[in-house]
Amino acid sequence: MPDAVRKIIHLDMDAFYASVEQRDDPSLKGKPVAVGGSPEGRGVVAACSYEARKFGIHSAMPMARALRACPDLAIVSPNFSKYREVSRQVMAILRSVTPLVEPLSLDEAYLDVTENSLEQPLAMEVAKHLKARIFLETALTASAGVAPNKFLAKIASGWKKPNGLTVIAPERVEAFLQQLPVEALWGVGPVTAKKLRAIGIGKLVDVRSADDARLRKAVGSLADWLQRLSHGDDPRKVTPERPWKSISCEDTYPEDLTELREMRAEMQRLAKRTASSLERKGLAARTVTIKVRYSNFATVTRSHTEEPAVRDAARIAERALMLLERTEAGRRPVRLLGVGVHGLAAGAGPAPGALPLGA
Repeated sequence: MPDAVRKIIHLDMDAFYASVEQRDDPSLKGKPVAVGGSPEGRGVVAACSYEARKFGIHSAMPMARALRACPDLAIVSPNFSKYREVSRQVMAILRSVTPLVEPLSLDEAYLDVTENSLEQPLAMEVAKHLKARIFLETALTASAGVAPNKFLAKIASGWKKPNGLTVIAPERVEAFLQQLPVEALWGVGPVTAKKLRAIGIGKLVDVRSADDARLRKAVGSLADWLQRLSHGDDPRKVTPERPWKSISCEDTYPEDLTELREMRAEMQRLAKRTASSLERKGLAARTVTIKVRYSNFATVTRSHTEEPAVRDAARIAERALMLLERTEAGRRPVRLLGVGVHGLAAGAGPAPGALPLGA
């Protein structure tokens, strides 16, 4: 294992397109559903529910064949604008705990939570928090894998689907690798797996003891990479798709907040978390923004900008509370509160004489 052990999460939404359709149409819940083209034409399955998978239906299957396998299959035309909107919600939740989010598609992403805005040392607890937030905000489930690197986290997320959570601690990596087939290796599809099995490599760990010449003949330049993965070593970093230009923390509450006193206390707590993130990154912010989502899901934001940029928790909290007064918080029940900062600048420090929040 590499010396610097990271805490990586791979989060994968469960049967994403089909689950969104089942959520939005109660008549589809618990039924086999396929999202895709018409069986009368050359339509294929883009995604399917877990109920449909029991019939052997899978993505890229011709829809006509899927319908033969399951005559009661409900076929829904895809609505990608809706899926993109839900994806934006999910990715915003992920970025609320770390800027190191690497989306792979609309429904899955890697996160490096070695440092996180929750100030939570256990990546498993971060994953639990994210899964709960996603369910509260979207009514959808996600599966998560927690591991020291991307390769292992990806495998772990698929281990207990749907709604699963699998943790591979550094001390459990070897035991986990011992039970995996060669197909689990990154870059090994059905064709490559067949070549490897032909030279006696059926398990992932068999790659370690394989004859180098035979391995290279079978997989070419992929050999070195497979050797490295067979030891559970994956050096790839989580790479965000764009530079991070803001930091935010938000929470959705299991029960609506109704008392202004509670809301103010939550705002102070969120401001402190946001300020801690700024401190760790050596940044300061000119703009403070708050988000308030009422019980009916109506959402408002309020912002305040001033110079110079600061990262002092007390000042950020003061401005957040001022912005809260410009909403209907206290007069309407609230299900979500958030504090964010924008206009980031490097090297700025606390305002002179400022005290830490709670001092």
